[in-house]
Formats: sequence, C-alpha cells, structure tokens
Amino acid sequence: MGFTVYIILVPIVMFLFLSLGSKWLKPRTAGIIGTAGMAVSTLLSYFTAYRYFFVEGQQNGVYAKITAFTAEWLRFGDKLHIDMGVLLDPISVMMLVVITTVSLMVHLYSLGYMKGEVGFQRYFGLLSLFSFSMLGLVVATNIFQMYIFWELVGASSYLLIGFYYTKPTAVAASKKAFIVTRFADLGFLIGILILSFNTGTFDFGLLTADNASLAVTTMSGGSFLGLSAATWAMSLLFMGAAGKSAMFPLHIWLPDAMEGPTPVSALIHAATMVVAGVFLVARMFPLYVFAAPDVLTLITYVGAFTALFAAVIAITQTDIKRVLAFSTISQIAYMMVALGVSGMGGHAGEGYTASMFHLFTHAFFKALLFLGAGAVIHAVHSNEMENMGGLRKYMPVTHITFLIACLAISGIPPFSGFFSKDEILSAAFQHDKFIFAVLWVVAGLTAFYMFRLYYRIFWGAERRYDKHPHEAPAVMYVPLIVLAALTCVCGMLPFSKFVSSDGAPFSAGINWGIASASVLVGIAGIAVATWFYKKASDRPARAAAKWAGFWDAASHKFYMDEVWQFVTKKIIFRCVSRPIAWFDRHVIDGTMNALGTMTEKASETIEPVQSGKVQTYALVFVFSVLIITVGVFLL
Repeated sequence: MGFTVYIILVPIVMFLFLSLGSKWLKPRTAGIIGTAGMAVSTLLSYFTAYRYFFVEGQQNGVYAKITAFTAEWLRFGDKLHIDMGVLLDPISVMMLVVITTVSLMVHLYSLGYMKGEVGFQRYFGLLSLFSFSMLGLVVATNIFQMYIFWELVGASSYLLIGFYYTKPTAVAASKKAFIVTRFADLGFLIGILILSFNTGTFDFGLLTADNASLAVTTMSGGSFLGLSAATWAMSLLFMGAAGKSAMFPLHIWLPDAMEGPTPVSALIHAATMVVAGVFLVARMFPLYVFAAPDVLTLITYVGAFTALFAAVIAITQTDIKRVLAFSTISQIAYMMVALGVSGMGGHAGEGYTASMFHLFTHAFFKALLFLGAGAVIHAVHSNEMENMGGLRKYMPVTHITFLIACLAISGIPPFSGFFSKDEILSAAFQHDKFIFAVLWVVAGLTAFYMFRLYYRIFWGAERRYDKHPHEAPAVMYVPLIVLAALTCVCGMLPFSKFVSSDGAPFSAGINWGIASASVLVGIAGIAVATWFYKKASDRPARAAAKWAGFWDAASHKFYMDEVWQFVTKKIIFRCVSRPIAWFDRHVIDGTMNALGTMTEKASETIEPVQSGKVQTYALVFVFSVLIITVGVFLL
C-alpha cells in the first residue's frame, strides 16, 4: 500500500503551492484548490482503510503493523537511526480517516465562513500544513519521526491561533499555546532520549514487539529516586501527551486558543492537536502496560481529575466557544482514563478500545459543535450567550444538527457518544469503582452544561438583533449535515472488531446496567438544564448567587492562569531566570570582556614595534643579531 504516502504528500504540496502562489491566486480559487487537495487525501484515506481492514491488514486473525513506506534519514550507529516512513495499523488507519474527514469538512465550511477575510489564501495554506503535520504524526514509524511532526503540529497551531495577528488577544493566545506545549515537549524529548539510550532504537515495531520485551529487559533496573528508567521515560512521554492534550495543570492554553478562527477551533479540538497526546499513549501502550504500569495509574488519576475539573468550569462559562473548549478538555480526559484503566488483549483491553472509539466518535460530534457554534457566531456576530436566544426559528439546520451533537456528547442513545462513553464507563467500573463514580458524575455534568449552551442559544428569551439572523450558506451547512449523519451512525460500528490493544478482534458488547446508569444521569443533566434555561427566568441567577463563591472561582477557571502567572513571574523569572541572567551578564560576559580588554591593552603596548619605519626595523634587527651572537659565544 505504497500509495498511502500520497495522503501525506498532497497536503504539503497544497501548502507550498498556496503559500508561494498566494499573490497570483484569487482567494476563492485558493480555497477551492486547497479543498480539492484535501478531498484527494480523504478519498485515499478511505481506500487505505478498506484495503487494510478488509483485504491486507489481517495476518493469522490479527491486524498487523504494515510499513507501507520507509527511508533512512539519519544514522547514529549500527542500530540507532531515524527513518521517515508510513506505518499502518488499526489506530493509524482510523486516525487517517478521522483527520482527513474532519479536515475536509473544515475546508468546505471555511469557504463560506472565511469569505472576505484578509489572508484567505494564507489561511488555506496553513490548514494544509496543519493537516500534513497531523497525518505525518499518526503514521510515523518511529518515535523521533513522531516528535518531528509533533513539533510541526505545534508550529501550525501557533500560526492558526494567531491568524488574526493584528489582534493582541490572538497573538497572546498563540504565544501561550506555543510556550506551554513547548514546556511539555521538553519532557517528551527527554523521555525519548532516555528510551532510545536504553533500548538502542526509536522504532515502534521494536519498542512494542513481544509485550515490549526490549524495554522491559533494558530498562527495569533502578535509575533515579528509586524509579526505573522505564518509569521516568514513560512519565516524561506522558508529560508531552498531557501538554498537547491539555491535561491538568497544562490545560491553560486551550481555552485561549479560541481566539483563532472558529473552523480552526473545530480542527484543533476535534481531530488533530488535542488528540495527539491520546494517540501517543495508545501508540506506546505496550510499554506502559509491561514496562511502566505505575504510570498508567498516574494517567488514570490525572485524567479523572481533569475531566471533573473541566466539566465544572464549563458550567460557568458564557462564551460559547470556551464552553466547548472545556468540554473538549473533559472528553479528552475521558479518553486518557480509558487508557489508564486498560490492560492488553481481549476484554482486558476494553479500555484501550473504548478510548480509541471515543476519540473516533468525539471527532465528528465535537467538530459539529464547533462548526455549529461558528454558524451562530456568523449570524449574530458575537460569542456571548447573552447576545443569543430564540435562534431555532431563524437557523433550523444549525439548530437540529447542534441538538444531535448535544445529545451525542450527553451519551443519549442511539447517537454515537452513547456507545463510546458506555464502553469507557464499563472499563472504569471493572477497574476502579471510584474512578467510575467520578466519570459518571462528569457524564451528568456534561449533559447539563451542553444543554445549558443549547437552550441559551436556541431557546430562552429572544434577543433584539441588529440584523435579522439567518441560516448559514449551503457551503457551511452541508458540512454540518454530513457530520450530523456521521454522529448518528458511527456509534453503531463494531469498533472492537477493528481496533484493540493487541490487534486481535473481539466483541465488546454493551453493559446494560452501566449503560442504563449512564443514560439516566445524562437525562437528569438535561432535565435540570431544561428547568433552568429553556425559558427565561431568574433561576440561574438565584442559583449562582447561592453558590457565589464557588461560582465565581469556577468562572475564573479556579484562578489557574493567575497561579501560572505567579509561578512564572515570581518564581521562575525572579528566582531562577534573574540570577542566571546576572551570572551570564557579570561572570560570563565579564570574563569575555576582560579577556578582550587585556588583548586590546597588550596590542596597544606592542603597537610601536609595528611602526612601519625602516630605521626602527633595522635597529631592532641589528640589536637582535648582537644579542644572539653574544648569547652563542657566552653559552
């Protein structure tokens, strides 16, 4: 399946063509070309999925890892080298389908949403770069190739979040995202170096083969502070994953990333940047299970806390995109927990399959939510709920598709979120009842804040709009309809037949006891939101006043931004950076300056010797000859 390399090459060609030719291309032409390129990649991805899952992928009843393309890039020794290639296995093929599908919908939608924007051609070029980066990440054959594309994803997100570069808040948000994720990526890089130093390879095939036996045998000894090299390496890899997937306390960049264009938010939150961390843990899963199981426990508890923390904050937000941002953080944390509570093979690996299934379904309904929010913003020219209400009669297509996405994320059958969320809750229940209880509560909170958002946009008191709101143009609502259709049907896929922790298909089924509890708490959340927000009343204000202290803290994101400001400015800058700067300025620079001054003084001292006068040179020559002659005779 060597043709799969073109899935990645087409977007980078589109990026180069649109970027270099932006001066000569009309905006709409650039948009159509970029969209056509992504359509080609999407068709190739679907063909690859068909060939892999139904023709070539299975070997002896197990889905194998197939290297469709590889080329050596750098060699460090007999064993250690970095290749560039395309690795196909169930999760990489699944991600190819997800990324290209959502990216294509975003491209189509952007033709309408970004119409008339300055930098239209640049925007489509950057979308292609972003898609290229994420596609290269998921098909990487080795962890260093993944790291290269990982950083490209970060650079692409920086450029897209800061697309409105004349807007100070957008510039600040792009820098914040870049710096926070770079801090996490430092841990990722150190983890890679520890892993490769001990195992002598970057290759995923060797690292994960035979229950990660290579890592187990080479990294099991004591290392530092009583922890093995494997534990340190895998913890640092998770640090990189936590930064990219916005896990607590590295989540602070994601809400501010809403400053970019809304279609960019859909791309970042649905199928690309934020799920990269989940994909990394899934890719390295055998190492976590067999070489560093304690790190899986860490992942479980960090994920569970992040899911609850973000859900509580989402309840209090008034900017519709920020509600969806915290929803993303919470749902990504759900996926992390599912990986943390999983084992290897069959029903023991149900959490792994559930995590990938939720990643798959979440991509479509979260993209639908963001694009629906974009259609609303396009109609009322505001992100604030206070400026919305009663839009269902003006925007019927957006209303219905948004409702479908809200039902899906709330875990209501027969929509896709019900099936994937049920499997996560089932895996958590089998592993740890406390973690299950936390996720169950989060499911109720999710239903509440999503229908709070839904009712405040489409129901409630109708606002006096400056201009009559209207449905988005067809180029914007067609992607909504496609994503809504996928949200309705993709949950019914027998996902465990295709994706599992050990590559062997199994039947997951539905645990109806847990599913019933999940549906009931979802319905309860919807019912409470309906009582509070369907019709205009003072109930929300009275509830907020009753819990004023907690509500205020949650609406300010529990002051985590202020905590990080204190840590960076008062501790890192003042206590660490300032002394280092003083040492650099006075000791290092002072030493270099002193050497330069001494050299200059010495030069000035001997300068008369190089006067250019022949008489002086002759005199020196004569005296030198005399001294040498006397010295020879005396000695």
